[in-house]
Amino acid sequence: MWDTPEKLRALLCELVSWESQTLTKGEQQFSKKLQAKLQQLQYFVDHPSYLTFCDVDHERQLVSALYKNPNVEETVVLISHFDTVQIEEYGSFMPLATMPEELTNAFRADPSMLNLSAKKDLASGDYLFGRGVMDMKMGLALHLQLVETAIMEEWPINLLLVTVPDEEVNSAGMRQAVKHISELQKKQDLTFILFLNSEPSFSQGPADLKEYVYSGTIGKIMPAALFYGKETHVGEPLKGITAPFMSAFLTAEMEWNDKFCEEDFGELTPLPVSLQLKDLKNQYSTQTPYRAMTMYNVFLMKRSAGEIMDIFEEVAKEAMAKCQSRYEIICQKQGVSTIGTISVIRFEELYAYAVQKLGTEKVNELKTFVIANGSYDDRERSLRIADQLLIHCRELAPAVILLFAPPYYPPANSSNNLLIQGAISLLLEEAKKYNIPLEQIHYFNGICDLSYCQFRVDKDWKAYEKNTPVWGETYDIPFQEMSQFSAPVLNVGPYGKDAHQISERLHVKSAFEEMPELLYELLKYVSKRIQVVE
Repeated sequence: MWDTPEKLRALLCELVSWESQTLTKGEQQFSKKLQAKLQQLQYFVDHPSYLTFCDVDHERQLVSALYKNPNVEETVVLISHFDTVQIEEYGSFMPLATMPEELTNAFRADPSMLNLSAKKDLASGDYLFGRGVMDMKMGLALHLQLVETAIMEEWPINLLLVTVPDEEVNSAGMRQAVKHISELQKKQDLTFILFLNSEPSFSQGPADLKEYVYSGTIGKIMPAALFYGKETHVGEPLKGITAPFMSAFLTAEMEWNDKFCEEDFGELTPLPVSLQLKDLKNQYSTQTPYRAMTMYNVFLMKRSAGEIMDIFEEVAKEAMAKCQSRYEIICQKQGVSTIGTISVIRFEELYAYAVQKLGTEKVNELKTFVIANGSYDDRERSLRIADQLLIHCRELAPAVILLFAPPYYPPANSSNNLLIQGAISLLLEEAKKYNIPLEQIHYFNGICDLSYCQFRVDKDWKAYEKNTPVWGETYDIPFQEMSQFSAPVLNVGPYGKDAHQISERLHVKSAFEEMPELLYELLKYVSKRIQVVE
């Protein structure tokens, strides 16, 4: 069904037309539509148990499809996601946002909403526009083609296609998929030799025309802080201390702080930045805001959650020392006494203190109260839990509570793996035949579900559990199942531009002609390596 560029293009357009923005009805329905599509392959009619659903949450399901050669255990896992970000930015073009052919033609008639680079690409005729064409329904289409080809040619290797919802928000789909994959590993006697994702190749800058393969993916973690000062009337400002005042010092120290920067294989993590900063005052009044929260984005390559918390604590203590000094100078000038010294406390320390003071039952009651609020997401819940505990332990204030807010993407890298090194050498050589300017990058510079396919021995990972208030309640990471995976990771996908923008577009030749050949040669190489080892 999908063995020519034309048929593959039609498949992509059909997948994109199944509008599946994260946390929408379309995302819930996508898995059922994909199941019906896969059942058009006689193989899954004959082997219905190889095509399975797995519940995730919010009526969403992941889909797995197994091509199994009865004579081998070695298996390549094909990872993809089918959710997309929202489409509101398309404005009057919104009805066409998930109709690639129609949208591309509409832009030709009126390209006014596109940036200059996108207009040039549109005029070239080399690109197909639409929400999800690049990120990442083309990757799923390529994996479907691989499964069909393996069935038709009876490949001497197993392929396990796994496609998930909710990659764009919390990766709930992939975190559940890890458990599902682990179960299939035991049930079907599979030996995983490679986790292959086909997220698109991202340009490194506006003028970058190179394409990339990725032998790893960058990690992401969100240190967060709750600031608890002392309330007062605005007419008596020095009888208290505002949370915004405290938060300003930490944010000034966190933004672009190169203490968090890492280098590996000559590549650097982007510097940390703020993702959210707000006070927790619900309405206007002349009472000063004494509670506030911040969240910061930190990328990682090798560092653990424990190491990040150590650095975060060090930076927070330096920031609060500066805050305290400034505060005391002001009080001295005004001839008033200070209200105390600002403490820096990890959430795990606050939790232990609250349990000792209030008892486990009361602490659980406070947590349940927050979690039951359906208007909060996991980030808000995390900070609100810390807030509730500190409200009942006010004697600790003024204080800054340090914690982690979900999601957490551990870094993964297989650059030193011999199979990956051989595979990349092959891909770079094959690319020359098509005049593709292909290069290797060691860390995919966007969020990627491959983060959950590799587990590094990390004595500090407990630091994440202990300092994530919603851990085990509404959020977790299947570290135990991940520890069973030893296969390397690799990302090889089509070339595109402007993910998450109105100008999101896919390079037609890369997607429908070049990438199918490269992936075919890659899987042939992996299959031959198995036979040589055996």
